[in-house]
Amino acid sequence: MGVENLIDTYDLDNITIGVIGSHSALEIMDGAKDEGFKTICICQKGRELPYQKFSRLADEILILDNFSDIMYTENQKKLLELNTILIPHRSFVVYLGIDNIEKSLKIPVFGNRYILKAEERHLPNNQYDLLKKAHISMPKIYSIPEEIEGPSIVKIQEAKRKLERAFFIVTSYDDYKIKSAKRIKAGLISESDLKNNSTIEQYLIGTYFNFNYFYSPLDKDVEFLGIERRLQTNIHDFTTSIPAVNQLEMSIDLQNIEVGHTPASIRESLLDKVFKMGEKFVQCALREYPPGIVGPFSLQSVVTVELDIIVYDVSLRVPGNPILATTSPYTKYKYGETFGVGRRIAKEIRHGLGNPADLKKLIT
Repeated sequence: MGVENLIDTYDLDNITIGVIGSHSALEIMDGAKDEGFKTICICQKGRELPYQKFSRLADEILILDNFSDIMYTENQKKLLELNTILIPHRSFVVYLGIDNIEKSLKIPVFGNRYILKAEERHLPNNQYDLLKKAHISMPKIYSIPEEIEGPSIVKIQEAKRKLERAFFIVTSYDDYKIKSAKRIKAGLISESDLKNNSTIEQYLIGTYFNFNYFYSPLDKDVEFLGIERRLQTNIHDFTTSIPAVNQLEMSIDLQNIEVGHTPASIRESLLDKVFKMGEKFVQCALREYPPGIVGPFSLQSVVTVELDIIVYDVSLRVPGNPILATTSPYTKYKYGETFGVGRRIAKEIRHGLGNPADLKKLIT
């Protein structure tokens, strides 16, 4: 039986929204509760405290030795018995793995589980390919370090904590060799990852925005949910609180580990570009990864001094942006109330429950 046909065995009056207890689980469960759904949070032992403290959000907490233990038959059976629909976020992808998600996870997943791998820059038909095919502006990508000309950012994950970024900025090939060797020696990155799983991008100068969208296959509409910006250590607040002359004296290696979020809005005259960019990306994803994007996605972008929008990163699942739930004016403009990605997902599932054929359009 295909996963989408499992819906035929579900009690549609008792759907449970399930989520891995990490990344944006609180936001997802909060939205689910606002729409009247039951929830289950799958936690790794030792990381369950926030979900216990915010006790309104999780009707049940399933504590496992490891997040990946969700793949065990008995755990999948429990989720099926609860009529669970799993909501993917970044931790879901990292801890379960693409192969498990595509081949072994027999639980309905909200959205298109087969497009998740496109976030991985080293795989074929990845996010860069989608941006090119959608004719969306993106940074210059250097195929080899020797091509580096001017400020560039090396995108690579930490050697030990694959969820965390070990990005670093370089200005030349010589600078790249010095900084990468230092990080390899410190154990922050691996030589293998640097060679095979890293990307070198032109470093863009401008104002950074994460544009968050939602595509509804039921309404066939691309919605703009709002904007947030990332707070990253040890960039914030090092670069904003310490004068440049003192920064140069301190010789601190900066990293891009996300630790929080802050809200933002964009001038109205640029909204036309924002909407058109989202629509182009949705149409491209539909061609390249049918059924395309279902639900939330994010185009992380820079607005230049010429007011061009350049996309440097793509999230193809729930992005980490809980700040939208209370600060986005754009959901207020469309719906008359402010809410975030979690509730928008729950609204879509609620909409689909009116017709099992529609619900099948929302899951894989």
